[in-house]
Amino acid sequence: MRRWTLVALFLLCSLSIGNASAQFPFETAVPNPGSDPVSMRVVVSKPTVRPGDQLAVGVIFELAPGWHLHTREPKQTPSMARERFVPIPTVVRVTSVDGATVGPIQWPEEHVVPVDLVGTGRPEPYAVYKGFAPIYIPVMVSRDASSDLQVQLELGWQACDDRFCQMPQERTIRVQIPLAAPDGSPAGEGSDLVTPAEPAAFAQFDIAVFGRASEFTSEIATARSSGGARFNVFGREFTVDTSGALGVVMLLILAMLGGFVLNLTPCVLPVIPIKIMGLSQAAANPSRCLMLGIVMSLGVVAFWLAIGAAISFIAGFTAVNTLFQQPWFSIVVSIVIAIMALGMLGLFAARLPQWVYRVNPSHDSVHGSFLFGIMTAVLSTPCTAPFMGSAAAWATQQQPIMTLSTFGAIGLGMALPYLLLAANPKWVNKVPRTGPASELVKQVMGLLMLAVAAFFLGTGIGPFTMKEVGDPPLRAHWWLVAAFAIAASGWTIFKTFRITRRPVRRALITLGSLFVAGASVLFAIEQNDRGPIAWQAWTPERFEAAKGTGKVVVVDFTAEWCLNCKALEAGVLHRKEVASVLNGEGVIAMKVDITAGYPEGVAFMKELEWANIPLLAIFGPGLSEPIKYDSYTPAAVLEAIRRASGGQ
Repeated sequence: MRRWTLVALFLLCSLSIGNASAQFPFETAVPNPGSDPVSMRVVVSKPTVRPGDQLAVGVIFELAPGWHLHTREPKQTPSMARERFVPIPTVVRVTSVDGATVGPIQWPEEHVVPVDLVGTGRPEPYAVYKGFAPIYIPVMVSRDASSDLQVQLELGWQACDDRFCQMPQERTIRVQIPLAAPDGSPAGEGSDLVTPAEPAAFAQFDIAVFGRASEFTSEIATARSSGGARFNVFGREFTVDTSGALGVVMLLILAMLGGFVLNLTPCVLPVIPIKIMGLSQAAANPSRCLMLGIVMSLGVVAFWLAIGAAISFIAGFTAVNTLFQQPWFSIVVSIVIAIMALGMLGLFAARLPQWVYRVNPSHDSVHGSFLFGIMTAVLSTPCTAPFMGSAAAWATQQQPIMTLSTFGAIGLGMALPYLLLAANPKWVNKVPRTGPASELVKQVMGLLMLAVAAFFLGTGIGPFTMKEVGDPPLRAHWWLVAAFAIAASGWTIFKTFRITRRPVRRALITLGSLFVAGASVLFAIEQNDRGPIAWQAWTPERFEAAKGTGKVVVVDFTAEWCLNCKALEAGVLHRKEVASVLNGEGVIAMKVDITAGYPEGVAFMKELEWANIPLLAIFGPGLSEPIKYDSYTPAAVLEAIRRASGGQ
């Protein structure tokens, strides 16, 4: 009975400033129309700079009595949580800096005030910025700087009193500070944005930051992520403060959890039964079983460390799935999987060229287990998992040691199930190793692996069918995937009736097989139908025009090789209640297809501080910054669209 239960389960298987004081502060005033209770200006601490200089850029808010701003990480009061009121955080981001490095942002002091923003009649304590609220960005000019210093900022805030909030505000500010010539005169014309201001603007700036040079980066990562790593898992948002050791440990634990969950994504599920069968062959020898499990786990971790190293040291390698943005890589993966599948179908019983056996080595060998671990990790890269995507996005903006640590944690989390199985061989020693049931499992898994190979072959060839970059490719390969799934289902039913006469077993396995076949056909139909949403192909020009309409803009980043993307589209975005909103008058739905790379789309994803897909980004007049998801539910998407429209 155990053998046939296993068969059924197999079938049903992602300065110092001016020498310690600000002697020559300058400012950029950003006027606010009317009697706005908030004034904001951008100030710099020096009128000109020299190579090697240390200075600060300040974003100065001054609020009228009784008014305040939400903090950078606002904490909802109990009544806010009950009424689903989401405060808009204060945002200061350095989006570009030329000729300098920037340090961690210094935020103003928080004050607790009573507020009743949801109209309950019972004010509650709430942390805010009020009064004189300066935000400072430390800057170190490069010693080899040869042109004016240029810093671009993105700002966002929302002003409230104790009962009401104004509409959120956004600004993009470019500050240019002339580079002084060797004789002391300015080397450039400067910027019209720079005008004199009072020295008191920098009275609260902590100049000690310039003694910690390791915290400065030219990639603006520290300034952008100084608030920590942000997670949004199925609509639940939280931030891990990575400024201390405890926060870093927590982030690494979440990265491990994301790696563990990665085993449950559509990318990895097909290979898990294969490895279980391989471990079962060594289950009679516990020490050898453990050794093979450790070696495979080392292969998984080694691949993820290699991805981290590539992101840290190879220019242009910015995301986990960068490999699959190259069509040739998908084709090579398809060939390797096809060879593995043919081996499971028994083709290797015939005499084949020696190189074939190197591609598909035995599972019970050391090098075979290591290579299988690498292949398992490779197959996971088109997918992402809750926690993993946010952790990886944060890691790509850090120093190499932190990047490698985070990706190593993802690999360790992904390898953990195989380590547990190898350490407990009794869990797998019941798997049939000989006989008709064992052969059937191998044959069916071989056919399903051919379906996986057809999928990767189609995604590799697909980009060559695009009319232009960014357009969706043809999806005819899904019919080949369905054909192999139908063949596996039909073969299972045929062999089951040959092997057993028990009606219950026949009925269960037949029903499971018909479910797999039917689901594969329905999925192929859906993929070629393109779905119920009237997507626009994203381009930078179309996106800017869409934002100019004042409507909510929903941008879906996807690719043909991203099975998580397809699962989320089919299970969430194609739901009637969600699709009707996305097709509505107040929403513009856009899709960024990075199947073949699409440099503009990848650059846009990087601007959003994201490193992997799936990614759903929602923009609108009610948001100071976009809402971003790598995993979401229908309720989360609808709520995000409501918030983006300005609804409370």
